[in-house]
Amino acid sequence: MSANVIDDVLTRHGYDGTRLMHILREVQDALGWLSPQTLTAVAQGVRRPRAHVARTAEFYTFFNTRPVGDYRVLFSDNITDRFHGSLELRDQLCTRLALRPGRVAEDGLASVDLTSCTGLSDQGPAALVNYRAVTRLTPQRIDEMAGLIRARTPLSDWPSEWFTVETNIRRKDQLLGNTVKPGEAIAAALRRGPEGVLSELSAAALRGRGGAGFNTATKWRVCRDAPGYAHYVVGNADEGEPGTFKDRVLLASCPDLIFDGMVVSGMVNGAQQGFLYLRGEYRFLYDQLTEVLARRRREGLLGNNILGVGFNFDIDICLGAGAYICGEESALIESLEGNPGKPRIRPPYPVTQGFLGQPTAVNNVETLALAALITVNGAHFLDGVGTPSSVGTTLLSVSGDVAEPGIYEYPYGVTIAEVLEQAGAVNPQAVQIAVGAGKCLVDTEFRRRIAMEDASSTGSFMVFDRRRDLFLVAQNFVEFFAHESCGFCTACRVGTSVNRRILDKIADGRGSQYDLEELTRMHRHMQGASHCALGSTATMALRDIINKFRPAFERRLLALDFEPAFDLDAALSEAREITHRDDALAHVPDDRIGLR
Repeated sequence: MSANVIDDVLTRHGYDGTRLMHILREVQDALGWLSPQTLTAVAQGVRRPRAHVARTAEFYTFFNTRPVGDYRVLFSDNITDRFHGSLELRDQLCTRLALRPGRVAEDGLASVDLTSCTGLSDQGPAALVNYRAVTRLTPQRIDEMAGLIRARTPLSDWPSEWFTVETNIRRKDQLLGNTVKPGEAIAAALRRGPEGVLSELSAAALRGRGGAGFNTATKWRVCRDAPGYAHYVVGNADEGEPGTFKDRVLLASCPDLIFDGMVVSGMVNGAQQGFLYLRGEYRFLYDQLTEVLARRRREGLLGNNILGVGFNFDIDICLGAGAYICGEESALIESLEGNPGKPRIRPPYPVTQGFLGQPTAVNNVETLALAALITVNGAHFLDGVGTPSSVGTTLLSVSGDVAEPGIYEYPYGVTIAEVLEQAGAVNPQAVQIAVGAGKCLVDTEFRRRIAMEDASSTGSFMVFDRRRDLFLVAQNFVEFFAHESCGFCTACRVGTSVNRRILDKIADGRGSQYDLEELTRMHRHMQGASHCALGSTATMALRDIINKFRPAFERRLLALDFEPAFDLDAALSEAREITHRDDALAHVPDDRIGLR
């Protein structure tokens, strides 16, 4: 039976090793987990070493290389979910099912555990049940869920409202309020021609909305001019930062605008194939987006002979499997090729050597939607919108202690205070922007502005009122980065683990002033020696929270300091020398705030 399932999946995907992510997911869906025998069969089918296929399967959180329960429940472990009782709800379900967190029931019925932020901070506490999103969990729902699991009720018969994911758009502006029709941007691109499109994007000063803020016109021009037998376009929808869900809402509300942006990018860059890399937590959007693509093909907006002008371009959706690092463009490309999602050494950059070694333009989906709007309306529609260095609008994922969490679209330059007021924040003590990789702002900084030249945000805007212990916020961020480090470089692999151990030590009441100093030193070491932006930014929020909320840490410390058990400076210096064997490994641009 399993051999037939595996062969069917391999046949459907042409025994193509670059489609390994698709193959592993579909085989796991059918068989429940990826056994050693299954991995061997898949490896033989795609003609790749078994060790390679096993490494890929083991790299991603949502691939199970060990048995899991028939019902696998993963509670979102974002700090906002924790503050709204997610850990208590997890323990309640474990009690009702008579099992321990992280363990599989003896009869194989269920397993309950935690996972990183599921992108549902506006409607938590949330969980994934067999990778289907369940929102707005309550003690009553948990009791009912336990009964449904014990009765082995299929998920299709669970209350449908549990699986409702709302968009929660609270404020619209140029992007979310657009009236552009499907295909309108493609027609405009045909009229303007590739140079005309690039000219408009350049005049609009469109910068990437995924975190790095790189100029979009420059990226597309370099990709177009790079030699290669094929060019590719990638839409990056792998937003894994805690508290960020703007791309989820954009995909649900404006999918055609995103796909139009990808087609326009393909026309400019000379590409015939595009990929939308959708984070695994957004699997509930997969069928909807697949149907949008099918409709577009029927309408002549995708596939062969688009709009009857002889241009061919198609889009495939690749579903991620729970790896934050795949938001980094070269790690994403590795995943697209069926590999563990580890960042590449750069240069060369994806624009010249990306997917299959060919020129590849990777853009965040918000950037692609904006590119489509600019193609239709021209750069002038952004005149006077935003700031001189940050033109246009930005989407903010507002969550935490606010009356109305959700998506707010503002022109760049909006103050923190304005967002707090509109979202209904009462007595806020801190706002964390750009997630754990950004700044923690206190009430004296609420006049600062959301802009790339001031308080730069990748979309996350987490609010904490005066009830909240900021030490717990820092600890949650540290746990996240330790879990999500890909392990490629020593500085990040060791540094994030050491930070987690120190925070756990302080939380247990065994920390000292020396430990706080060690965290500062670790921040300095990781800044210089990490291979990609994850390691370089993993301590940003931690440093900010320590500096601004030091009493939250110090009240947990022992009265006496302890001598270090080993020379951490010497150990990290050695790690830095190893990592610096190639100068390219250590280079991270100053404006590289996020992974995308």
